[in-house]
Amino acid sequence: MSQNVSLKGKVAVVTGSTSGIGKAIAAAFAEAGADVMLNGLGTADDEINKAALKDVGAHGTRVSFAPVNLMKPEGARDLISRTKEEFGSVAILVNNAGMQHVAPIAEFPDERWDQIIALNLSASFHTIKAAIPHMRAGGFGRVINICSAHSLRASPNKVAYVAAKHGLAGMTKVVALETAEEPITVNAISPGYVWTPLVEQQIPDFAKSQGITEDEAKAQILDKQPSREFARSEQIGALALFLASDAAVQITGSNYTVDGGWTAQ
Repeated sequence: MSQNVSLKGKVAVVTGSTSGIGKAIAAAFAEAGADVMLNGLGTADDEINKAALKDVGAHGTRVSFAPVNLMKPEGARDLISRTKEEFGSVAILVNNAGMQHVAPIAEFPDERWDQIIALNLSASFHTIKAAIPHMRAGGFGRVINICSAHSLRASPNKVAYVAAKHGLAGMTKVVALETAEEPITVNAISPGYVWTPLVEQQIPDFAKSQGITEDEAKAQILDKQPSREFARSEQIGALALFLASDAAVQITGSNYTVDGGWTAQ
């Protein structure tokens, strides 16, 4: 990591952190000296979770895993309480966990709406509400909400995702104002298309379904992104690390886009 940032003595919670963007953020924090609570589906013995624990833990800080169900309010609260019990404090919270479903609103399943709103929006409300008292007690707090270019733009057939991300961007501003006179900052990062293991796995299937080559599939996916390049998880991790640093103490209520110019259009 090129940034000269130290998070030694800080405890970070990163939701949805066993792969992709969340894992990259967790690794950046651990490399900077933070203890990290990972979160994801399944148990700590599942292959993907074991790999995350190993990779993030390779930086020599304390790393643990909480398999809570963030779609339930008690699960989100439990994530914060487990972190406090295990590590003694909660200084940094990154709300990254999310899910997607694509369908026109007339065909959008009610249960999918409920699930997406619960995970992509309500879970962040509950984790923030539970974490803020610990940040106040510790005299330091950083909340980073991973939104999306869809927190600023809409796309058809993504009604729940767009609604949730717009809501999360608004929540970011509200909590930033409520904590503006305290040593707590609250910001959002809004990526466009990011090259993650999940996206990489989806390219061949998407190409096959459209009857096009994989390169054509990538170009079609990146049509909205003027740079015509995917962002990288490590770039999101580096930005999150900056927002967690002392250099960002006067940055709060902001929404940083990492979208190759998508939202500049």
